[in-house]
Amino acid sequence: MKKLYNRVNSEELKQRLLESNEQRVTLSFYQYYHIQDPQKFRDELYQQWSELGVFGRIYVSFEGINGQISVPEKHFEAFKENIYAIPFLKGARLNIAIEDDGKSFYKLKIKVRKKIVADGLDDSSFDVTKRGRHLKAEEVNELMDQDETIVVDMRNHYESEVGHFEGAILPDVETFREALPLVEDMLQDKKDKDIIMYCTGGIRCEKASAYYLHKGFEKVHMIDGGIIEYARQCEEKGLPNKFIGKNFVFDERMGERISEDVIAKCHQCGKPCDTHINCANDACHILFIQCDECAEKYESCCSKRCADFNHMPEAEREKLKGQIEFNGTKFGKGRYKAFHKDENLVLE
Repeated sequence: MKKLYNRVNSEELKQRLLESNEQRVTLSFYQYYHIQDPQKFRDELYQQWSELGVFGRIYVSFEGINGQISVPEKHFEAFKENIYAIPFLKGARLNIAIEDDGKSFYKLKIKVRKKIVADGLDDSSFDVTKRGRHLKAEEVNELMDQDETIVVDMRNHYESEVGHFEGAILPDVETFREALPLVEDMLQDKKDKDIIMYCTGGIRCEKASAYYLHKGFEKVHMIDGGIIEYARQCEEKGLPNKFIGKNFVFDERMGERISEDVIAKCHQCGKPCDTHINCANDACHILFIQCDECAEKYESCCSKRCADFNHMPEAEREKLKGQIEFNGTKFGKGRYKAFHKDENLVLE
């Protein structure tokens, strides 16, 4: 029987991908569906898709499947035949990445989870199939042009920091679980208004829209296919694009540009920048925004403390891990904004 997990070192796999000239297609997809045996389904999927050279991150649960993957271009048609041969995935939208160099993922990971998106909701308390109305790009633009329409970003703060729809409500949260009650409270007196929700590819809004309809909101809409599909439709149909900046994505790319606007700032020096990275000090690894100049100055680290730590012998670093407080242990994703405050910090 074929191995159902990858056994090769991650760094080696990354290097292989960087050196490869293979053309790959990056995409995302999801589908809510009652899967009777998620583990069996997961194992069958791993066998089939590893043979097609699929890389990426896929979550399977009793409520469905959620995936962000890349597929070799030469196997893309075979992959589509395979995924559409699965009855509940027949015709599922494949959200093709807008900006893609094929280096988004370097191995295949398929995990069984309790939910395909962590939302903290009791699904038995409402009907998840009674969801909001899907809007095509032209419908989105038309409704957004109406004065009383409310637009809500259902993503996390570090996603909306680099790009969002004009005039959208941007919840200051780090998780979707936090956003759901916060948005509900913010809009308590607007239950009769047109509300457009959006996220990266649509999966978070599928659940959120059903939840808010259950909570008494009357006119809940969501952007069909999320930001990715909206941008694709605007490009294809020559429509005005109301999304400004970058679309944050959860793979090696960290983002894909939707408009030329740079609406965020480097977390270290404050100059216009919307490039997310993780601190090069693995003991920190905090997600933050860094410009090229600061990347050179701090050696792709979030602080001099982390850069200095990376210069220490490996044995000494291992001994000190867990004893030193870095930004990654003090702040949440995207929360750290230095503005040179710790430029001169050194390890004692």
